[in-house]
Amino acid sequence: MEFVLATFNRDKARELVPLLAGAGVTLRTLADFPGATAPEEDAATLLDNARIKARAALALTGLPSIADDTGLEVDALDGAPGVHSARFAGPGAIYDDNVRLLLARLAGVPGARRTARFRTVCVAAFPDGRETIGEGTLEGRIADAPRGNEGFGYDPVFELHDGRTLAELPAAEKNAISHRSRAVHDLAERLR
Repeated sequence: MEFVLATFNRDKARELVPLLAGAGVTLRTLADFPGATAPEEDAATLLDNARIKARAALALTGLPSIADDTGLEVDALDGAPGVHSARFAGPGAIYDDNVRLLLARLAGVPGARRTARFRTVCVAAFPDGRETIGEGTLEGRIADAPRGNEGFGYDPVFELHDGRTLAELPAAEKNAISHRSRAVHDLAERLR
């Protein structure tokens, strides 16, 4: 079955395409459609942001669409940045800006209180109005400083229980355990 992956984020597409290919899904991205634009993600939840993106891609292309939204939930920050993770440091923020602000907000917070999780919600939207939802989480903590050169976003400061950050993992290892892979596998099972 052919789907449109509702993203222009190349880093995200690089992770999602191989994960979904294993489910027998053929993917095109919004970049394959001239004039496509990203909708505003202004919802209060990850699920609703993923819905906005999936429905916009469906309306644009007429093809079933898959979108995801991911948030980093830090317990010491009462779940922030959460749904605002991509824009934590403001509109136009880049990955490094968001990481710097996160570390500044956690300055002085002891390691035991730096627990966090990545949460991803995937939505597949179909032309007949149906939708399928998959979810995944990955528990960890926020490191004191960035480490590693792989991944993107908050990966250099998201530390797993074995002490490595997601940015210290090879892509294949990260994709085997990540929140995004768990959400995609959940979605793929439901699509089957």
